[in-house]
Amino acid sequence: MSSANVGIGQRPSVGRLGRLLARFAFIGAFAILIAIFAFASPNFLTPGNLSNVVEGSVVLLLVALAMTLVVASGGIDLSVAVALDFGAWFSLAAMLNFDAPWPLAILAGLAGGAVVGSLNSFLIVRLGVTPFLATLGTLFIGRSVQQIGTGGGGNVNFRAAPDDFRWFAQGEVFGIPVDVLVGAVVLVIYFIILERSVYGVRIHAMGMQDAAARVAGLRTNRYRVAVYVAAGITAAVGGVLLSAGLRIFTPLAGFAYLLNAIAAVFIGASMHPRQRPNVPGTLVGVLFLGVLANGLDLIGLDFNLKAALQGIVLVIALASAAVVSRLSREA
Repeated sequence: MSSANVGIGQRPSVGRLGRLLARFAFIGAFAILIAIFAFASPNFLTPGNLSNVVEGSVVLLLVALAMTLVVASGGIDLSVAVALDFGAWFSLAAMLNFDAPWPLAILAGLAGGAVVGSLNSFLIVRLGVTPFLATLGTLFIGRSVQQIGTGGGGNVNFRAAPDDFRWFAQGEVFGIPVDVLVGAVVLVIYFIILERSVYGVRIHAMGMQDAAARVAGLRTNRYRVAVYVAAGITAAVGGVLLSAGLRIFTPLAGFAYLLNAIAAVFIGASMHPRQRPNVPGTLVGVLFLGVLANGLDLIGLDFNLKAALQGIVLVIALASAAVVSRLSREA
């Protein structure tokens, strides 16, 4: 009798322990990765290098947050790459070709992202195209527009951009880089909306069971339009920061962020008890990818092997988290 009671009493604690292990398995893999790089390179844990990792991850964070919002609603957005490009391109073009003051140039960049999101919304909500095909189509359209608008893919240079515009990528406030502050503000806004508001509950409800959400009276189409437009604008913020820092727009530059943004979102989802996209998890995913890229650079890995090793490490970390999660459920 007593042994039976002990067994029954132990199961909840074992279950709680298993859930904790599942939730923080990826954090453990992340800590191991940091330890490896710290051992391999004495410069890895220096304040300057860690600052570079954080600042270098801001644009990816913005694109990944946009993707998090869309995936949480049950969709996908391959066109965030185009939204980022339009944000960079439109902001520089507004100043270079139309002598627009820098505040209007920033608004022009954000408008470019809104156009991308609006096109996605029209295709998905009005025409009934699936999100994957709709955003893939927008991706192809945006790529062609960039190539045509730049005479075949040439760079747009504006080295004489106003200092106030460049301040967004190169300035500091109380010793903190402005672009990091911008990323932090957007991160907090997304956290409040997705994790702490009724709107976030409704967006997640759409993602988990869209039909049930509609039956419950949720106007899913309105939310879906808002989600895609907000995602486009968020990615465009990253593009504006890129153009402010480089003062050069390179067509199709946003494609370099697309797959990493998707990876960051699903890294974050693997850490959630319900395996759903979430803002804190996405942040961890972005930092993991930033640390991985930075550490591989510091140890001097051959460029041709870097992408392959990044993929291998990512797969191992995610697979380990998945195994721990399965074992915890079985426990």
